[in-house]
Amino acid sequence: MPHNTALSTLLDSGQDLVLDGALATELEAHGCDLEDALWSAKVLLEQPHLIKQVHRDYFDAGASVAITASYQATPQGFARRGLGEREALELVALSVQLADEARREHVEANPSSGPLLVAGSVGPYGAYLADGSEYRGDYTLSSREFMDFHRPRIAALVEAGADFLACETLPSFAEAEALLALVEEFDVESWFTFTLRDAEHISDGTPLAEVAALLRTEPRVAAVGVNCVPLELVTSALGTLNGVSDKPLVAYPNSGETYDAVTKTWGPSAGGQGTTTLAGNAADWRERGARLIGGCCRTTPRDIAELATNMTPGDPA
Repeated sequence: MPHNTALSTLLDSGQDLVLDGALATELEAHGCDLEDALWSAKVLLEQPHLIKQVHRDYFDAGASVAITASYQATPQGFARRGLGEREALELVALSVQLADEARREHVEANPSSGPLLVAGSVGPYGAYLADGSEYRGDYTLSSREFMDFHRPRIAALVEAGADFLACETLPSFAEAEALLALVEEFDVESWFTFTLRDAEHISDGTPLAEVAALLRTEPRVAAVGVNCVPLELVTSALGTLNGVSDKPLVAYPNSGETYDAVTKTWGPSAGGQGTTTLAGNAADWRERGARLIGGCCRTTPRDIAELATNMTPGDPA
């Protein structure tokens, strides 16, 4: 049994979990300028108190899981700012501390709140490149290179006390294989979520069925699913995964707007679904096996509050 099993313990008890929403969107709403290769990780350096505030806002909205601000926080990324590896990994650890402090403050103010978890975000190599390649998966590294890139951050997240790892926004099957090896190496629980080319393939073209097969028998992977994807793809993608995986599924898509990775701007929804809210789709997603549902880019505490009122953990849809 891996250590840090809080996630699977809750899922095994029958609870469904509401995840948080976008971190960067809320930081921008607080006045942060994220036009930077470090993206939200920049705020760990400059205004960490705002990160804690956003985590607290999501807990107050009804989220049971906070995802740390470590998605783009890597020694390699911080080195561009002149920081050494030790300083960089202290910032990764800080991302866990801030989420935990927000959790403690929420519980103190709301003693009857249920269990709350902190997920250590492990973003893909493409996030470090900061060129939109987390939506393409068109970078090539060896397994050892992937592991060398991800290992220090994972070590820092585990040592800082993250309840589990959120290996997220993954576009590459080869990178998922390397991360799976690291999850085994650190004996830590995780979820794996992927970006999509379409409802049946992750961004590098690998069939979702093949991804599910890779993760199916690994006890340290508590859930598998999709994130940072168009909202209208989620129902079909979950149906594909549900047909080949018996693991709990996780979904936290974008708001429904369309992202242009070249211009780094958002436009109107591409359409294709009858409703374009998280709460409006939650029942369909739960029918297809989703046990963990939240939001990614452009979603807000208001969206999570609406989702929480429509998705009482542990109750059937």
